[in-house]
Amino acid sequence: MEPEIIAVLLTAAAAAGWVDAVVGGGGLLLLPALLVAFPHAPVANLLGTNKLAAVFGTASAAVTYSRGLKLERRVVGPAAGLALLGAGSGAALAGMVSSDALRPIIMVVLLVVAAVVLFRPTLGVAADPTLPSTRRMVAAVLVTGVGIGFYDGLIGPGTGTFLIIALTTITGLDFVSASASAKIVNTATNLGALVVFALNGHILWLLGLGLAVCNIIGAQIGARMALRRGAGFVRIVLLVVVVGLIAKLGWEEFGHLV
Repeated sequence: MEPEIIAVLLTAAAAAGWVDAVVGGGGLLLLPALLVAFPHAPVANLLGTNKLAAVFGTASAAVTYSRGLKLERRVVGPAAGLALLGAGSGAALAGMVSSDALRPIIMVVLLVVAAVVLFRPTLGVAADPTLPSTRRMVAAVLVTGVGIGFYDGLIGPGTGTFLIIALTTITGLDFVSASASAKIVNTATNLGALVVFALNGHILWLLGLGLAVCNIIGAQIGARMALRRGAGFVRIVLLVVVVGLIAKLGWEEFGHLV
């Protein structure tokens, strides 16, 4: 492989780690870079390699967040366990479901997310202590662990973003605490999908481990910036990532018309 391509991939991995650590959505950067670098490789191999890099970066960010914040453990623990199974199930079915059929639905969901964040400026700025209840905690576990976990294994783009929005709106966490909690659940979803890809031989191990090192570096920078700059910073990055996801999916859906 040419040095220029390696440099691009390593840079994309670091940038993806930063984005993932702050609001999720790092796959927007690394997966397209892998697809361009290996245009003839099986897509499953690139998905598995991306998961290998992402699981290390997300786990390292989770550790950093856990040292600086008190997490919502009533949700995080059970959700992570369910997410491990959900993502594995989604990854096992990934080849049986057409992403083309799901893309419009995901775009609509992302548009709703963008509208909610944009038109509710107080959302996630500070924790809302009036929201948490047993019913909401159970709902958060099911939505993040089962629903979003399965989605991550099946398709993947925007998983971290969906986790943050779910935790913020359901349990009343602020954006920074929601991002911290999301990292633990997202680590489980990445791991569940990774196990399935590994069992099926769909991982480029040497490349993936190299990308993982850069992903960890980016994740550490991102987590520390989020902790230092607070919920307002996370909100801005969240909006940028959501708009980027919408643009990416929109191009995939309608680009052939241009």
